[in-house]
Amino acid sequence: MRLFDTLTRGRRHSVVAVASLSCVALLAACGGTTQPAGGASPGAGGGEASKTIAFSPLALKIPAMKGLSEGVKGYGASKGYNVIVQDPDLDPQKQVTDLRSVIESGRVGGAWVISVQPAALTDLVKTAQEKKVALKLNGVPEDYGLSGMQVGVSFSKIDYVNQGKAMGDELGACVNEKLGGNAKVIWMKDVAGTAGKAEKEKAQTDALSAAAPGATVVTELETSTRAKAQTDVSAALQGNPDANAVLATNDEAALGALGAFAAAGKELPCLVEAGGNEEVLKAVQAGKIYASVALQFQEDMVQSFDALIAMIEDPTKEGQQLTVPQKVIKAGS
Repeated sequence: MRLFDTLTRGRRHSVVAVASLSCVALLAACGGTTQPAGGASPGAGGGEASKTIAFSPLALKIPAMKGLSEGVKGYGASKGYNVIVQDPDLDPQKQVTDLRSVIESGRVGGAWVISVQPAALTDLVKTAQEKKVALKLNGVPEDYGLSGMQVGVSFSKIDYVNQGKAMGDELGACVNEKLGGNAKVIWMKDVAGTAGKAEKEKAQTDALSAAAPGATVVTELETSTRAKAQTDVSAALQGNPDANAVLATNDEAALGALGAFAAAGKELPCLVEAGGNEEVLKAVQAGKIYASVALQFQEDMVQSFDALIAMIEDPTKEGQQLTVPQKVIKAGS
């Protein structure tokens, strides 16, 4: 995804990390209300406010975000809460304006926000605290100008160190299992400025070096879109035709790499990635991807919503720093 950093601190990484969120739409069997940005459901306000929550994802044009919004509405309804879904459309100022409308008017008792730009919400977070409107935000307190945990505000983040270590461990295992301990690796990295980049990459290289010392990185690429990833890997294969392993930072990178190797008529014995969207997991089960360090956003949705409800029901309750669950998925698991 990418559910997801909203889950993250940077806009670019947020879009990528949440790409694996579409599975949560399965929770939408119950009702809920999607409103135009900034709007309120009929009857919201007054006594209804404490049972109404605003959900502001990155943009509903992102399929994963649309799927997550459906999941949030369904889960909210199962808990007796109405959910107003807003659509910032990747515009940080629009996100602030729409949220301010429902928070300052007292239409909601809480808001779950996947921030387009966390720093843009600093003043609004203070307003919500003053009005005792509970918040669930992606990232950590410092992203919003806060020092430590706060009453009425919870956060959720990805553990990049554990994610990177799991990726390095799994690629090392594949290299030892399928390539006799030696491999030429194409390393597909996050772009500069992506949240968690340094921590994740150090953990990846440390773990890979320890697990498979014979694995050598022959080229490093920065990943943005799937199409660009495929183009870049295709170019890398021209200079490194014997490359036989890929460490991919996210779903887009992994799927782009698969496309590039297929187009070149080459086998890719060892591919490990992080994210775990539906297409990636199918590729894992088909044996095309050795392992995915899959972010469990459905579980995160439940823990996030429950944390928000707890703060709405007890305005004196201090928020929590949540971590998005992760799971290594391999064929047959």
